[in-house]
Amino acid sequence: QVQLVESGGGLVQPGGSLRLSCAASGGIFSINIMGWYRQAPGKQRELVAVITGGGTTNYADSVKGRFTITRDNAKNTVNLQMNSLKTEDTAVYYCNADVESFVTRQRSYWGQGTRVTVSS
Repeated sequence: QVQLVESGGGLVQPGGSLRLSCAASGGIFSINIMGWYRQAPGKQRELVAVITGGGTTNYADSVKGRFTITRDNAKNTVNLQMNSLKTEDTAVYYCNADVESFVTRQRSYWGQGTRVTVSS
């Protein structure tokens, strides 16, 4: 069974930095796109950043220049370095990956979410 496990959330002051990590495991044959989404209270889940296996990235306009997404294909991990954090970045952040396992076709998986709070 494929699982995505996130870590790295927490409380940080405006202007600070956090690094989120996500590790995929469980009978993985290949992973296509990996990414991070977030959901703030009372809002819909939105894309933050995604990265292909070849390293092509895409960011939400609101985080461009502040966040950096990277991945390690050998370890099936994806990271999100978040700098210059703003109060509006406060949300639960979810890892997502399009995974083909040894028993299932490619499908989308989600992590359990990690909370990021930006507050003074």
